[in-house]
Amino acid sequence: MSLHLHPFRPRLLSSLQGYDRPRFLADVGAGLTVGIVALPLAMAFAIASGVKPEAGLFTAIIAGFLISALGGSQVQIGGPAGAFIVIVYGIVERYGLANLLIATCLAGVLLFLMGWLKLGALIRYIPVSIVIGFTNGIAVLIGLSQVKDLLGLRIDKLPADFFSQIGVLAEHLDSFNPVALVLGLACTTVVVLWPKSYRMDRAPTTWVSRLRRLAAHLPGTVVALTAATLATVVLALPVETIGSRFGGIPQQLPALALPEFSWGTAKQLLIPTITIALLGAIESLLCARVADNMTELPRHDPNQELMAQGVANLVTPLFGGIPATGTIARTVTNVRAGGTSPIAGMVHALTLLAIVLVAAPLAVHVPLAALAGILLFVAWNMGEWREFAHARRYHLPYRAILFGTFALTVVFDLTVAVEAGLVLACLAFIWRMGTQFRVAERHGGSGAAAPDVQVFDLHGALFFGAVGQVEDLHGRVAPGTRCVVLGMDRLLLMDSSGLEALRQLHRALQRQGVGLRLAEVAEQPMSLLRRSGFEQALGVDGIAPTVAQALAAAAPVQPSDPPA
Repeated sequence: MSLHLHPFRPRLLSSLQGYDRPRFLADVGAGLTVGIVALPLAMAFAIASGVKPEAGLFTAIIAGFLISALGGSQVQIGGPAGAFIVIVYGIVERYGLANLLIATCLAGVLLFLMGWLKLGALIRYIPVSIVIGFTNGIAVLIGLSQVKDLLGLRIDKLPADFFSQIGVLAEHLDSFNPVALVLGLACTTVVVLWPKSYRMDRAPTTWVSRLRRLAAHLPGTVVALTAATLATVVLALPVETIGSRFGGIPQQLPALALPEFSWGTAKQLLIPTITIALLGAIESLLCARVADNMTELPRHDPNQELMAQGVANLVTPLFGGIPATGTIARTVTNVRAGGTSPIAGMVHALTLLAIVLVAAPLAVHVPLAALAGILLFVAWNMGEWREFAHARRYHLPYRAILFGTFALTVVFDLTVAVEAGLVLACLAFIWRMGTQFRVAERHGGSGAAAPDVQVFDLHGALFFGAVGQVEDLHGRVAPGTRCVVLGMDRLLLMDSSGLEALRQLHRALQRQGVGLRLAEVAEQPMSLLRRSGFEQALGVDGIAPTVAQALAAAAPVQPSDPPA
């Protein structure tokens, strides 16, 4: 048996066909815009993840370039993502930074193999209730992790556990810094109220609308961060900054460094590796689908996207970076800024590189409370809170999966939440499919049975979750019945458990002296009946093309008149 692997063909190659100067200028403009937007987010995500701010910048530069150059989407922007904050923080807290780098490299290999083996489409089978549940749970944890810097609390190390975090925060409330709180909330307010370019009129008519449209070209996050930094320097505000905690950001890219690897360590990092790979795959493909719905460009290639994510997560940790994936906020910014090809994402990475090489020393004055305020907005935007209010419209299994996944993500971790959510989703699906199967007795009309023959129609799918009705069918057979006919034209599917239920029904009817006939059997059940040998067990007339023919075969033979 040959194994068909997905060819490695980046979307960049096909998107450059017919590429012209107007598209190039549009991509450069979009890349510059996204690069400026990504600057504060990359640092904020890294700090919130428990690593140095430059780790986020290096990830945005290296992974962002590789994901765009090698990916399967024309407009997706990759880099550090808010969804990884809780995961990375927990891994660093439990295993250390060196093991985070190893786990990220291993996750990169796993992501590449998923794409190479054409498993990209499987991610789409994760129910939306699970995705919303863990996304909202991560958003809550991100918001909680920013309370420390938002309130200016003097805490050396915040634990990764949800309840432990609350306890530590409560214990250190006496170190509350009102200046940090005002600064952080001011940044959140600016980001929320700052004009958004995608909400602007394309043809402004008044000077106010023109001014708002001009201001909208500057990202609110950059405006808030710049204003907070200037206020901190000019007013000498007593707040913690990047310089006071981390000592600044290096003005160059780090050298290649291979992390120390051993199989013993790799075995301990199995769960972190799977978590990073799973979340990276889900986030990147969800982001690519959002981008597809916003443009008229060719739809993304999920397998190529996973392979690009794998390469990026394998290479980036070698330069001190953290896990990367597709980012919805920056991808949406890229689309709305006019990006049409992976060139825009590559320009975004080069823009960040230029900023690091030129303006890295200025980052020492950035207040951490300002980054916390920005991340609060990110966390709020990340969650799909309306789905909680709308949950009452759906059935109980949907609500159980949604709120169960949310609670498990907050209290435990993403891996446990997704595993439990998938189990609940499978059980709910089995239950619903089982309730859809029914056995209905036919009374009168076309194909009606003789007085001593009963006809039952099977509807739905006869599988392990619905076999009870068939196993108990012999109890519905009326006294004096000589034969039972099962109409199976509406039986769409049957598995081996359903086949075994038919065998048991056949044996039970034989003990009662009642025959069994099948009629109008669909293709899939018929194939299983033949391969299992049950067709032969039923006899020559055991399976008929129609119910009428089955009834005719079941009719008693009339004695012939004696010759005169």
